[in-house]
Order: sequence, then structure tokens, then C-alpha cells
Amino acid sequence: MNHKLSIAVLPEFISFVGRGPCDAAILPADPIILGFGDIGEPAVCVLVPADLAWNAHDHLIVFAIGKAACLRLFERLPRPDGRWYLPADLRGLGRAVVAVEGDGEVPNMLRSARSMELLCQLFGALAENRMVEVGGATTLSEDDITRVAAAHQLVNEHWQERLTVSSVARRCGLSKEKLTRGFRELYRCSVAEAVSERRLQRARQLLAQSDLSISSIGYRCGYMSNASFTRAFGRRFGIVPTEMRRRAMTA
Repeated sequence: MNHKLSIAVLPEFISFVGRGPCDAAILPADPIILGFGDIGEPAVCVLVPADLAWNAHDHLIVFAIGKAACLRLFERLPRPDGRWYLPADLRGLGRAVVAVEGDGEVPNMLRSARSMELLCQLFGALAENRMVEVGGATTLSEDDITRVAAAHQLVNEHWQERLTVSSVARRCGLSKEKLTRGFRELYRCSVAEAVSERRLQRARQLLAQSDLSISSIGYRCGYMSNASFTRAFGRRFGIVPTEMRRRAMTA
């Protein structure tokens, strides 16, 4: 039986791509194994027991990374026996890993780079609580969970637009009630709070990394007046935008 294609991304990180089993002989020591389903709709990332990694036929991508490297690079380990729905951006990265054609050094360099990007983005999403767990504490069906996760991704990507509960629900094929309940259960916030958080995080980034005026930053981030921007920013971060900029400039 043919094994999945193996790519040594780092000495402690092996990426396996394609159909078939993994080659257990090249797994790193004390590995964490992550399987990435079919990278379709919906797709699930599964923490695979290390003693079964060789038999991960159902996953088009399997990552094996040593626990020590995981802690060194990301300062965290995934929750034991975790299963997460993949947001749209991670599904896209997964498809990009699988889509590389051909053998040899150059294709494998590309697979290696895309595998590292997917791994980094995955741990970033885990740190930001953007990964929705399969079978978590929710009253929604798996199909509705996937739609709520898509709505959350919509907020993350289109926060500059005028988003309402009705418009987000309509675009993601949910009722307003299910969308509202899903955000509360899965993300512990409302749709409006998620939009506000994304806008304020972007405003904080612009204050630290640009020379735009504070009023311009507020307008770019969806606030129609400097006063409303200052109030929202102060409530979220405990300091006003002028003080945040002063600290960034003196750091």
C-alpha cells in the first residue's frame, strides 16, 4: 500500500499529504498528530492518537509535531482528544497544501512552506478561540454550528461593512435566533460585540503602526465620530486612543 507523501518541514515537524497511511517510522519523538479531514465543507481538524497515526487514511493532510517543538514555537498544546471545525481561511490553506502537483525539491519546498503556514494559522486560531469544537456545549446541530462558524469568519473578514444580525444570518443561511444563540454559545458574545472587537483590535494596530490621525483611524474602523471611537476604545482597553499612541511612540 502506498504511503502518504511525507515532507520534513522541520526536524520535529513532518507533514503527510495525500491518501494512504503515514509512515510511522519517521514520526518525531513524542508527537502530536493532527489530521485535516478532506478539507471540504465542513472540514474538521482532529487530534489523532499517536499509536493510530499510521492508519490515518481518512485525512488528506496529517501533521506530526513533537510536543517539545509545539511548546517552543506556540507555547501551548492542543486540548487532548480535540476535534475542531476548520474556519474558511484554514480550509483554504489546507486546499493549497494538497493542490501542489509534482514531485521533487521545488514542489516539496512549496508544500513545506504551506504546511508551516497552516500550522501557524491553526495555533493562532486556537489561541484566539476561533476554533469551534465538535461536540462542545451547544444546543445547535453540527450543520448549524458550521454555519455559525462561517458567520464568525464573515465578521472577521468583512467587519468594515455595515453588518447586522439580519444581514449576517441571511448570508449564512441561519435564522436570527439561531445566529444569536450560536454566537452566545460558541463565542460568548453577540454579533455586534464581535464586530466591535474586530474594529477596535484593528484600531489599536493602526495606532501603533501608522501615523494616521486618531480621527482618521476611528473613521476607517467604522466610527462616525471621534467621541464615539474614544468611548468605545476606552471601554475596551482601559485607556483612550491618544494615550495608546503615546505609549506606542515611547516604547
